[in-house]
This record gives sequence, C-alpha cells and structure tokens, in this order.
Amino acid sequence: MVADCFTFMDEGTKENNECMKILYLTYDGLSDPLGQSQILPYLKGLSGKGYELTVVSFEKKNNLNILFSSIKQELDQCRIAWIRLNYTKHPPLVSTLYDLYKLNKTCNRLQKKNHFSVVHCRSYITSLAGQRMKNKFGVKFIFDMRGFFPDERVEGGLWDQNKFIYRRVYLFFKKKEKEFLAAADKIVVLTNAAKELIARIFPVDHSKMTVIPCCADTNQFDPTKIDHSIQTSMKQKLSIHENDFVISYLGAIGTWYLLDEMLDFFRQLLLTYSNAKFLFITHHPSAEIYSSAQMKNIPVEKILVVKAQRNEVPMLLSLSHLAIYFIMPTFSKIASSPTKQAELFSMGIPVICNAPVGDAEEIIKQSGSGLIISKFTNENYDSAITNIPQLMKKDKKDTRDFAIRMLSLEIGIARYQAVYEELTNT
Repeated sequence: MVADCFTFMDEGTKENNECMKILYLTYDGLSDPLGQSQILPYLKGLSGKGYELTVVSFEKKNNLNILFSSIKQELDQCRIAWIRLNYTKHPPLVSTLYDLYKLNKTCNRLQKKNHFSVVHCRSYITSLAGQRMKNKFGVKFIFDMRGFFPDERVEGGLWDQNKFIYRRVYLFFKKKEKEFLAAADKIVVLTNAAKELIARIFPVDHSKMTVIPCCADTNQFDPTKIDHSIQTSMKQKLSIHENDFVISYLGAIGTWYLLDEMLDFFRQLLLTYSNAKFLFITHHPSAEIYSSAQMKNIPVEKILVVKAQRNEVPMLLSLSHLAIYFIMPTFSKIASSPTKQAELFSMGIPVICNAPVGDAEEIIKQSGSGLIISKFTNENYDSAITNIPQLMKKDKKDTRDFAIRMLSLEIGIARYQAVYEELTNT
C-alpha cells in the first residue's frame, strides 16, 4: 500500500488539484478484502496527488469491527473523509433498495455541504446515485463499471432468470447500463476487450473510456523482501521439501473460479511431475478442497490448504514455482481482470490460466510469463505441461519488471489521475 499519502505530490500538482473535490462511492466496504486491495490503496495514492476526497462505503459489521481503527487512521493521515453506511443483506432486493435510499440521502447532504466537482462511482449500484447527482446538481460523473454487473449476476447463478422478479431486475440494470454509458463524463473499464466490445455495441467514443486493470502493490508483493527464516519455517510446517514442485492457487473458490478443472489439471501434472504439490491460499473450507481432490484420486498429502491474512500472502506465494487459475469463460468475464495475476507477476511467478477471459491471453503473450489453456481437456493440459520446463527458464526479474511497468499500483493511480485531470480541464 501507499504508506505516505503525500509522497507523490509536488507543489504544481497541489495547486492544480486543490479545488477539485471528489465524492467516491463504493458499495464494497473498505474493510472488505476487496476494499483493502483494490480501493483503499488507490484512494491514498490519489489523495497524494492533491485531490480532496470523500469516500462513502457500505461496511459489513464484522469486518468493520476488526479493521475500523487501522483504516480510519490511514484515511485521517491522508485527509480523506470517510462516511460509513451499514451494508444491508436481507431481504434480497429490498435490502439493496434500502441501501440505495440511504446512499441518495447521504449524497444530497454531502453535496449541499461540499459542492463536489466529480462523483466517482464504483460499479452499478452506486452509479444509480451518481447519475442522479449529475442530473440534479450537474456534478461530473465517472462510471467505474468494473465488470458487466447484470450479466455477472445471471451467469453466476445469483439472478435466476426463471424467476420473474430477477428477470425484471436484470432488464432494469441492462437499461441503466446503457444510460450510465451515455451519461458518464468518463468511463473506466478493466480490460481492453471490454472497451472494444462496448465501443461496438454502444455509441460510446473510445476517448471517453479508460482501461485500468486490477493492479498490485509491487512494494508489498516483492520477492526480495521475503524473510527466508519465516519461509523455511513455513515449508517445514507444510511439509514442502527441497525437491518438491509447488503449484499454487490464490483467492476465493466457487462461482467463477473452477476448483474441479484446476484439480483435473493438477492430476494430469502429477503424471509428469510426481514431486508436485498443490498449495491453496484461500479462505475456502479446506474440507471441500480435500474432498474434491479425493474424488479425483489425488493423494491427500499432495494438497496443501492455508488461510492467510493479506500481509502473509507474499511469503506464502514465494513457496510456489508456478501458479494457476481457471475462470468460468462466460460473456461477463470479457471484462474481468484478476488481481491475482498482477500479484503473482509482481512476485516473479509465472501463471497458467484459461482464455477467453479479459485480457489474460494478451498479457501472457506480452509478458512471456505464462501459458494459456483454451479448453479444459487432458489434451490441452498435456500441451501446457510439456511447455512448463521452457516457462520455468523465464527470468523471474523479467516477470516482475513487466508487472511494475504494466500492472503496478502506481500505474493504476496515474491512470485515475489522468481521468480526474481530464475532467478538471473540461
């Protein structure tokens, strides 16, 4: 993370931006894992560019109780105002409407007090409030769409289209999606693939869109900062031996990330690499992972499952030679940019992943630091496995340098700053 919020700020930057007040709206909490990795670092970096930021977030009680003090301290140091609203989960749909009511009311109050120049809306729920602010107050509106939210909900099985109410909700958000794209002063997407698709389907000018992939804090994910004594201790704890070939998976499992297919690949890998072990760094129930592996006749001692706090992840990743992630290749995943890819490359770790998912294939080609699986078949797995020796010859420093150039937090912050500056100058 950006430790000193004002590290990047010079006097010229401060003079240019000091009058620009930004209201940042997120339905994800700053105390959520996603908020910790993909929201808070950007806010801190942008505050260092001289913008006056107020963030409104929806917080889950348990997460907030644990992290409130540390987050508040970080934001206070950066002079970022933080308005916390309680996230409402039940009943479905009604709870979201209630949260939107709270958000609109809060935005009205804040706008009358602060007179924001820009409202920066993360994803679709908050964009309902952002579009309203643009219409009511003339505030410039950033639609930071992330992915194709309505399609993600349907493809992920969360909005069952056999149910009338969810069909209506889907159609409502597809209509609003078109409105957001038309009304937004700037649009942020995660992938070039999404940008090209939007430009083909909607009458949206390319110049209005900016691609900002999910980036990694390359200062935190730095292999040179690994404490080797702790690393050795963890290897002993996990029974990782000197000649073991460790392949890792980082993050959540289920909905989008395909456990069965990754285990199928690993089972095929064991035919060539009998010394391989599969390390899962995840909060997913370990019993489910072991059970799935057992059903595929994978020896239990070959599977390692570890829960980790965010600050422990770089050390655990350093235990692996190679990483893997398979994502359900659906329409909505055209807009997907996995944070794990940036974090793995930052650690110098090559990746095996599938396509078509976002810009993954293009990134693999540009970096030379991975392999692509086009179909989930043993034939495709074997083809990739044959190329692993060549992949392992890749200099880890080159992989990390690519992450610093293309997928680092500093790159993401600079692109957001460019979006803000364009709005300042228009």
